[in-house]
Amino acid sequence: MKIVDAQVHIWSQTVTPPSGLHRKVTKFTAEECLKEMDEAGVAAALIHPPYSWDPTSNQLALDAAKKYPDRFAVMGQFPLDDPESRKRIVGWRNQPGMMGLRWALLQPAEQQWLHDGLLDWVWPAAEKEGIPVATMGGLFLDKFRAIAERHPNLRMIVDHCGLNRHGQDEEAFIHLDELCALGKLPNVAVKATGAPHYSTKGYPFSNIHDGLHRIFDAFGPKRFFWGTDITRMQCSYRQCVTFFTEELPWLKGRDLEDVMGRGLCEWIGWKLKFE
Repeated sequence: MKIVDAQVHIWSQTVTPPSGLHRKVTKFTAEECLKEMDEAGVAAALIHPPYSWDPTSNQLALDAAKKYPDRFAVMGQFPLDDPESRKRIVGWRNQPGMMGLRWALLQPAEQQWLHDGLLDWVWPAAEKEGIPVATMGGLFLDKFRAIAERHPNLRMIVDHCGLNRHGQDEEAFIHLDELCALGKLPNVAVKATGAPHYSTKGYPFSNIHDGLHRIFDAFGPKRFFWGTDITRMQCSYRQCVTFFTEELPWLKGRDLEDVMGRGLCEWIGWKLKFE
């Protein structure tokens, strides 16, 4: 089974310290990432440039995808508050290895852009260009839903299971009903990245299995993508893999293959070979 990680970060510098629980290292290279992927049995990974602490990371990711085209692709970004960015989105996917766009929109000031009209141009432009867009939609589910409904041909991805970013265990799932309702929109998918973080229990994180099962049932195997965000995980890379491949009894066969990589690649148009 080919396994594709839906989210990793690489960086070459730290203008500011890596955010949150990410490893506090000055750099994490493509080669270091590949070594850990190989040890865990992961064939390929989708790089999300950590622009907030390494402004050069977008180009770094593209360089990695060019050097290792069968191992890496990119969900890039550009400054949303720069008027020149309206030009950048045209032909965005013509860059070798570039699959789509991703902004976390973690900061309150960034989330305000969703309400004051600053981002209104992004969604129709991405829809027109056929560019998938990922964001931390769990932080603003109502607004995310409105965008997805308004732009039915825009493929959107909710990052990190769409759960409460500041909660763990039961607290992580307080918006689960609202999240699962998004599954009725065919242009919305969920990245199940960083799932172990939502449990205070040790491996195999049994207290979040049922919640993940509900998300899987809502979106199905073609719109539910395994991934790690490995540089902030408290468990090993291999445990991130086996958590899904061995510990979830409801995830088997073709469904498992879709969740572990095929579904992601189909969603973003990454033409990796699957048996």
